[in-house]
Amino acid sequence: MEKKKVIEALDICKSFHDPITVQVLTDVSFAINAGEFVSVMGKSGCGKSTLLYILSTMDTSYEGELFLDGVSMTNKLDAELAKVRNEKIGFVFQFHYLLSEFNNLQNVMLPGLKLGKLSAKEVEHHAYEKLRILGIEKEALKYPNQISGGQKQRVAIARALINEPLIIMGDEPTGNLDKKNGDVVFEIFKELAEEYQQSLLIVTHDPDFAANTHRTITMEDGRIISTA
Repeated sequence: MEKKKVIEALDICKSFHDPITVQVLTDVSFAINAGEFVSVMGKSGCGKSTLLYILSTMDTSYEGELFLDGVSMTNKLDAELAKVRNEKIGFVFQFHYLLSEFNNLQNVMLPGLKLGKLSAKEVEHHAYEKLRILGIEKEALKYPNQISGGQKQRVAIARALINEPLIIMGDEPTGNLDKKNGDVVFEIFKELAEEYQQSLLIVTHDPDFAANTHRTITMEDGRIISTA
């Protein structure tokens, strides 16, 4: 049985026009299936982050087509895209972006409360469950400044998971971590893909991280040179 495509890019091109026109992405096409753990590699300036912004629907000025869950994202209104991002995409960045005035549990709950599909009690239950999967439920009522860097990134991953997203996108999520914590985060991603069929698209500079994902999209000068 053919696996469901969660995201598909077709002939995506992107140029910046300031003050001269520079093409940063050229004819980028690929798809990611349900439960696939895919990394994106390439030198600085090759277009990885630009591509991630387009795939996450945050940048809408491009040529080509983007499909999420089989639905075209091209020419959608900003309000529609904001809803798609909250429902279907979980984000994990190099920095955790946890809010210091909220405890870890409340940080995880925030996107769920914003989505408004479940009661606050149900969102809290889901948040505890995500923290448990990531092995840090004991830290739920602590504040971000009371836990380690690796634990903060795990709270950030729990937050990315709270709305049961179609795909998790990460921009260098292990970039600020030492090797030990980076390995922990990698194993979490791997478990999410293999046990929970979570799709993941992770931009990374770490060749060891990329080598152990299901597939690596390699970019050079704004083009994909391999998707092995």
